[in-house]
Amino acid sequence: MENISYKDAGVDIDAGNSFVEAIKSDVKSTFDNNVIGGIGSFAGAYALPSGYKEPVILSATDGVGTKLKLAIDSGKFDTVGIDLVAMCVNDLICNFGTPMFFLDYYATGHLVPANAKDVVAGIAEGCRRSECALVGGETAEMPGMYSDEDFDLAGFAVGIAEKSEMDTLSNVKEGQVIIALPSSGVHSNGYSLVRKLFFDKLEMSLNDEFEGKPLVDTLLTPTRIYVKEFKANRDKIKALAHITGGGIIENLPRVLPDGMRAKIQKDSIRLLPIFEFMSQYVAEEEMFRTFNMGVGMIWVVDAKDVDDICANTDGYVIGEMITGEKGVDLV
Repeated sequence: MENISYKDAGVDIDAGNSFVEAIKSDVKSTFDNNVIGGIGSFAGAYALPSGYKEPVILSATDGVGTKLKLAIDSGKFDTVGIDLVAMCVNDLICNFGTPMFFLDYYATGHLVPANAKDVVAGIAEGCRRSECALVGGETAEMPGMYSDEDFDLAGFAVGIAEKSEMDTLSNVKEGQVIIALPSSGVHSNGYSLVRKLFFDKLEMSLNDEFEGKPLVDTLLTPTRIYVKEFKANRDKIKALAHITGGGIIENLPRVLPDGMRAKIQKDSIRLLPIFEFMSQYVAEEEMFRTFNMGVGMIWVVDAKDVDDICANTDGYVIGEMITGEKGVDLV
């Protein structure tokens, strides 16, 4: 019987090695002074920042979901890495965590180094935007588990917080103001419904024009990262919520104490064109329970700080805190 190799089984070690070499410059571009060592060790090392009285380590993990299918179908891989980082670091800051470092997991049926390099370049860009270091990752070529060049991504972010700042529930009071920070688009939730509507029901194609550009460009717009805005305004923020799957209705109550209710003026929300279009075919309640509707992050702040925050960001007022059963009223 003729000998067979790992490559015959569908795993190309040489392609994996060339991929690692190709991404080194992107990875190193994210390093800060706390990164210890370089690329290629068994584990990434990061020195804890100084200046914390009671430091707490926070972690968050997430993926990009079926948005990846659009990247694969279109051959456009340079933005989903940004999504991956965004979905993790935007969660960290909701617990007043400052992102420190990030790791990724890339699993595929057949590694195409050029495509994977574009994905990791996006991850590195996301790390630069969130001011955290990409200290490691794993690339797994698994023929038989994934079809051909299909792939999946998972991300892992680690941050640090002052223990005394983490109890945001006690900060939320009646009369405080709810500020919306706009999303950049659909972000990374609800894409099974997006794909069902656009490509099954409406039979559109990725290259159909939408708002003056190919539809795929709108659908693959990367998730906005809010880390820098959070850092610049953290002293004024009482609580904050990342608006992901479940929308405002399910995510905002996660940062509210019992007895506090969010009253949001629905007409004040600045809907993006993509959501206005989808609303012609999807019930309003379903839209608000699935998508961010143009609001990527919500901050709860004192009334005295509203003008400063709105002047320093693109945030705008959409409601206020009232007493009542914990939840959200869209009025």
